[in-house]
Parts: sequence; structure tokens; C-alpha cells
Amino acid sequence: MKFLNKLAAVLVFLAGFPVAMAHAALTIEIVGSGANQIPVAIVPFAGESILMQAVTPVVAADLQRSGLFKMIDAAAQPQPHEPAEVNYPDWRARGADALAIGSVRPRPDGKLDVSFRLVDTVKQSVLAGYSYAIPPAQLRATAHKIADEIYEKLTGDIGVFSTRIAYIVKSGARYELQVADADGYGAQTVLASNEPIISPSWSPDGTKLAYVSFERKKPIVYVQSLASSHRQVLAQFKGNNSAPAWSPDGSQLAVVLTKDGNSQIYLINADGSGVRRLSNSAGIDTEPAFSPDGASIVFTSDRGGSPQIYRMPLSGGGAQRLTFEGNYNVSPHFSPDGKSLVFIQRANGSSFHVALQDLATGQLQVLTDSRMDESPSFAPNGKMILYATEIGGRGILAAVSSDGRVKQRLTASAGDVREPEWGPLSKNQ
Repeated sequence: MKFLNKLAAVLVFLAGFPVAMAHAALTIEIVGSGANQIPVAIVPFAGESILMQAVTPVVAADLQRSGLFKMIDAAAQPQPHEPAEVNYPDWRARGADALAIGSVRPRPDGKLDVSFRLVDTVKQSVLAGYSYAIPPAQLRATAHKIADEIYEKLTGDIGVFSTRIAYIVKSGARYELQVADADGYGAQTVLASNEPIISPSWSPDGTKLAYVSFERKKPIVYVQSLASSHRQVLAQFKGNNSAPAWSPDGSQLAVVLTKDGNSQIYLINADGSGVRRLSNSAGIDTEPAFSPDGASIVFTSDRGGSPQIYRMPLSGGGAQRLTFEGNYNVSPHFSPDGKSLVFIQRANGSSFHVALQDLATGQLQVLTDSRMDESPSFAPNGKMILYATEIGGRGILAAVSSDGRVKQRLTASAGDVREPEWGPLSKNQ
């Protein structure tokens, strides 16, 4: 893959897409797990057996997918649904350090009362307990919330099972920008076109997506509301308009424009006003991403002769080169805490891997062993990285933990998906 800019690189990949199934759920395969897994049992909730959507399989699948939990079989009797019913020595003997129990009860108004408790079998105490009154259609979303609560209580980190991901699917001559739950379910098409769609970028509040569409036979940056489907043109200047990236406060975006010559980085207000040039080099500057504090951006540039990653303050001043290992480093994104950087590094002349670099020490860790990785994106808790890759000649999505131990593959039943972007935490998280 030659470095020209974000736009050209993505078009090379899109041109070779075979037919994909547009609305199929992404199937997640766990191919690696973390060390020191927490043993936890999820007891089937009382009342869920008569429902079209059970809660406990979703909760268990979420926790197992993280690679941090060892699921203990909870099929044996008796099955408790309240803390007073828990036989602590029995569950300890089964190997469970924690136990999730609960129930789903119908209400007269047609809603469901969902309650759950997380029990520490070692200390014989209740770690968490919540109740939700929900419409039946929200059972799966509530299961993700329960999994988030369990994850947070047992690991101390924020759970991201209730988040969403965006990605591009190509079906024949049709391109689709889709949004799905983090576990691949509930896929919805945001935009469909017979022309390429690239570079999806979530707004910080998760209500909008910025992207690049070629529907007018040239690359134009749009911003679209997910709730209303209303969209507006953000950038349609002369030449290419590409690589949108939101600022942390959602007030502006960084975009790559060629209106003044080479691909350079500009800032633009979220309503399309106030365009201001940020980078000014003789090379190609592209793929901007904001720091979590909004004070700077990182980006890819070949100003030094090969594609490398640079950092530039928004207040002005020169760019600082951040990557020095290897002659090809592209597609940077900050970790949510701003302490590290994920990007794609070319190794051995032909393989492209996801790499993580500590910004304080400069220490670099290659996280993947696949050959054609692209588009890395952090989960909002910083623990997992979503990216696109190629397995067996087919494009898929994959995820790897920030320590490289946990690995997942997300595949559609047919075809390829590309350009993933992990969405932000939901408003109630």
C-alpha cells in the first residue's frame, strides 16, 4: 500500500471488495484471552424463559468476549434469584468468585421489571443491585447495561458493552455505512450509495456521524444525525475533502482539504463555518485525530520523506514527530487517557500491524500478527482496539486488547467490512 493520503489508501481497499451481506450480525470469535480471568456465574434470570429475548445469554456473551472472565456453569439446581437464596459454600465449591442473579417480571402497563444483583461469594456480600422498568424491545440493551455494571464492579474499569460501532460494508456495487451494537447485533444502515463511502467518525455525544461520500462524484464531508437521518454538508471545497475527526467538545472538526494544493489539515466549525488552515507543509498531511484534552492533534505526514506520525498544538507552532521506529507509521489515534497512541506500522516491507506507543517513554508494542491491518480505533475505556484486517483473502473487523492478550474476530456471514470506528460511551454511562 503506497502512502498518498487517507482517501487514496481506502479507495484501494474498497475497489477490491466482494459482495457483502448488508444487515447480517457480526459474528464474534474469541481467539485469545487475558491472564488471571475472574470466575463468574450468570444464573438464568427468573421469568426470562418465556421471553423472545433472554437476558443472561447476552450478559454472559459480553463478559466472555472481554477475555477477562471465566464463565462458571450455572445450569445446576438450585438456581437462586435473590441474595437470600444463595448457598455461598456451594457456589464457591463450583469455582465462582462472583454470581449474577435476577428476574424479569411483566408489569400491568406492558413494560418489564428487570432486576439483578451481583454477589461476592467470597465475602458473601452484594456488590451491586439495580432495577429497570423497560419496554420489551429494550431487553437486549438492558442486558448490555447489566454486563457493564458487572464489568465495572469486578475490574474497576468502565464497561463498553452498551456502546456502538460504525463501519463500511460493500454489497455488489452498493456501499453502506452501518451502525451496530458493540457485539455486532442491531445493524442499521445510516447511508447507502452506489458510490464509495469512507472515513466514518462519531461525534463525542454519539448522536451524529461525520463521513465522506462520493455520491456527487467527488469526495464531500457530511455530518448526519442518527436519530433523524438529517444531514448537512460540512466541507465541499475544490479538490478533495476527506478524513473528518471531531474535537472532544463537538464544536469543530479537523478535515483534510486539497483546496490550496497538497492535502493539508484544516479546522472547521461543526456547522461548516470558520474554516482555518492548521498544517502548512510541502508534503501530504492527513488522518488527523484530536487529543482527549482538545489541545492538539496527531496526524500522518510524509514531510520527512516517509509516512510518520506528528503532533501539533491547536494554538499554533511547529509539528513534533512522534514515531521513529520503521519507515511507515500511519492512522494514529490517542488512547482515551491521552497517554498512548495506536497506529498502523508496516513491518518486514509488506505486513501492516496495529502498534501501540507510550507517549511518555516512546516504548512501542506491536499488538497483532495479521498482515493487512488498518483503521485502529480505541474503545472508550481504552482497553480494546477495533481495527480492520484481512483473513484468508477476506476483509473482517477484529479487536485486540491494549496489552495484546485478548483478541477477537468480527466477521459477517458473507463479504467484507472495513473502516471501523468505535463509538463513545452512551449518555447514561
